[in-house]
Amino acid sequence: MSVIETNSLRKHYGRIEALKGVSLKVEPGQIYGLLGQNGAGKSTMVKILLGIVKKTDGDAYLLGEPAGTTNVRRRVGYLPEDHQFPGYHTGRSLLHFYGELYGLSRDERTRRMNEALDIVGLKKRADSKIKTYSKGMKQRLGIAQSFFHDPEVIFLDEPTDGVDPVGRKEIRDLLGELKKEGRTVFVNSHLLGEVEMISDRVAIIHQGEMVREGTVADLTRQANRFSIGLADGQEFPAAELKEKGFRVETANGKAEVELPDGQSIDPVLELLWAKGLKLRHLVEQKQTLESVFMQMVDKATDDTDRRAVRKARPVTARRVD
Repeated sequence: MSVIETNSLRKHYGRIEALKGVSLKVEPGQIYGLLGQNGAGKSTMVKILLGIVKKTDGDAYLLGEPAGTTNVRRRVGYLPEDHQFPGYHTGRSLLHFYGELYGLSRDERTRRMNEALDIVGLKKRADSKIKTYSKGMKQRLGIAQSFFHDPEVIFLDEPTDGVDPVGRKEIRDLLGELKKEGRTVFVNSHLLGEVEMISDRVAIIHQGEMVREGTVADLTRQANRFSIGLADGQEFPAAELKEKGFRVETANGKAEVELPDGQSIDPVLELLWAKGLKLRHLVEQKQTLESVFMQMVDKATDDTDRRAVRKARPVTARRVD
């Protein structure tokens, strides 16, 4: 059973379409990254799943039940974007406060609090005022709050935004630990490099529409392009491969080979073996998630512009006497 599932999910705010039929599935134990620019609809998606905002149309399920069901909320943790914890609290007193809201006994709160603060690396600062915490420390405390009541699913909205590189590394490691514990983590972010390093699957959302979804490996694979290296002193048969319809570029002792659509790498390897050449390097080329994101956004924007032009009412010239 999928932990999270949406089917043709839509949300309108008046004339503004925040979500335009988004469908996705998140399986147990995954770190799932939802990528998009600010205003793309990421936070709206999470708020619908949590029951904070009502959908306009479509379906949304969380832990097998319709999104917003009260008993499901108890099984979910949430760290909103731009959260503000009262500065007069300490890390310890804040978790005590949230533990009371969750209905945990004092003994249970104390036990879980020590574990949570240790996991997020704040045990030594547990009794310091939150107003003395750095941005990274506040984010880590927020994550501790999100899993303090032992939820099955954790939603994190921009968990590393505004955090320095050291703090980001600490948060990435922390999310990895949560995954090892069997929790499902749903991350909203516009920081593509961060998501690429931690996510099992990624969805790209643009102007309320899903434009791409899959594993990071699948999304970043550069289709039909391979880097090939031969043993020292051997010459790559670029001219012969070009005659067979392959695009070949050579540089720094390696060849970049682009395959025609629908072609496999096998004919290239067969030629190398037939000529007695020794293969030392064969790697399918990758893109960064950022480059994939920009390509998808540019394409989606072009399509939107074209639709807008088609819908535009033609201007009729008036005769002026």
